[in-house]
Amino acid sequence: MALLETRNATKRFGGLTAVSDLSFDLDEGSIVSVIGPNGAGKTTFFNCIAGFYQIDEGTITFDGEEIQELRPDKIARLGLSRTYQNIRLFGGMTATENVLVGEHQHLTSTWFRTVFRAPTRLQRGWTIRGHHLHLPVSSVDREEAAAREEAHRLLDYVGLTERHEALARNLPYGDQRRLEIARALGTQPRILLLDEPTAGMNPAETHEMTGLIRRLRDDLGITILLIEHEMRVVMGISERITVLDYGERIAEGSPREIQRNQRVIEAYLGKAAAEQVMGEYEPDTDAGDQAAAATSIGAHGARAASTTGTAPATGEKENDDVAGKD
Repeated sequence: MALLETRNATKRFGGLTAVSDLSFDLDEGSIVSVIGPNGAGKTTFFNCIAGFYQIDEGTITFDGEEIQELRPDKIARLGLSRTYQNIRLFGGMTATENVLVGEHQHLTSTWFRTVFRAPTRLQRGWTIRGHHLHLPVSSVDREEAAAREEAHRLLDYVGLTERHEALARNLPYGDQRRLEIARALGTQPRILLLDEPTAGMNPAETHEMTGLIRRLRDDLGITILLIEHEMRVVMGISERITVLDYGERIAEGSPREIQRNQRVIEAYLGKAAAEQVMGEYEPDTDAGDQAAAATSIGAHGARAASTTGTAPATGEKENDDVAGKD
């Protein structure tokens, strides 16, 4: 059953159509990737889903409710959260404090109780010189303690056990990526949008991040939608792949189907290079062999670049801060 649906979604920036008539389904409990060359509209599509952009035409439905006109905070409250292509942490705050920011939307204390710490019950347990004391405890204190405990649990889950009180800006790059995911988990998402979660990572870090993404679905039941340029990650973790080019969906299917799709290879490399690569390519016969990613789009791109002088789109950085460029 589709937890997230878009129907004929279109987003324009002036005369540029960044997302064009896009219909897309994301089934609950699945791991789905959106790929495509630079400028294909991937991050714009994410921004439309998360409420950062409002689509000009079409609908976006989350669990049966249309969300295309909701603010990002309202969409997050419904259970849809995201990470960013360019890391956006609060560098001067600790790892714990960053996760507490994600948890904030689920806290219930009012500003009055927060400021004045109005006590709601008495806590027993202190005896001084024979006098038993009853100390006031506010609901704010209890809620903050529970939130901090949950933040520590989430940091432990993503592998930051020893980093609770480290400033975010002092964390290694890979740990900052993990912290972004922990902060997103603090919003209690049902769907997690991951925008290039392994960008800039070395092979060991990429392997660990891939395992973490899989555990988010398997352990926590979170539905995953990711943008990723690292084809070994895409082919190894995705159950379904949607390919965009110039804002349009040009292909959709299993990893093996996408690997063999000539239109997808053309979108990355150009028609001449794609024909050359397809002429050389013999499909792997082992349907369960994820090592076929070595002859996937990313490998095609490296080979074609050496023979045609054309640099592949995979591995290049996108800029989601410029409208229409993603």
